[in-house]
Amino acid sequence: MKRALLVLCFALIIQSCIPVRIAPTIKDYKLTKGKKFKRSLSKRTMFIFEDPKEAAHFYNYVNTKFQLNDENVYDDIPFIIDGENYFFAFYEIDIPTKVLNLAPAIFRATVNAALDNEGDDNNVDSEDMLRTDNWYIAIEVYSDKEKDCLHKDSFSREPVLNYLRTLKKEYLTTHNYNETVFKN
Repeated sequence: MKRALLVLCFALIIQSCIPVRIAPTIKDYKLTKGKKFKRSLSKRTMFIFEDPKEAAHFYNYVNTKFQLNDENVYDDIPFIIDGENYFFAFYEIDIPTKVLNLAPAIFRATVNAALDNEGDDNNVDSEDMLRTDNWYIAIEVYSDKEKDCLHKDSFSREPVLNYLRTLKKEYLTTHNYNETVFKN
């Protein structure tokens, strides 16, 4: 009985995948410092949400909605709330989920031991890593009066948040971005 239990436990361990890095799951949106989310981002507070669409869709959406003609699409995109001018910049971020699949590494080591091979194949290969890419959109907002309009102490935080929620909802529900021009 103990032997059967030991074999069962060993089989489960071999079949398992060990997470090396897990990408965050964001249900609606998240407000956080950019550097906390990904080191390459700025220190400003960012509005971050998961992007289920293909790469460059948000770029196309912003380019079409704000009629930018492919000029300065990533930075200094102007918008107006209650007569005040604001600007936003966005970043398309890729954070992969990586898991280590033990079965191939253990199988390779067992075969090498059985065949008395002393090759370099006993190490874990990149083939043993399973990778799933997760894409996010991070938006920072600033104005001539404030460097970080999403900061918790910002006086324009709530109107800017409402605008970004609407922008996100419109992006996710719109398939033909030319429709957004007529909504403005």
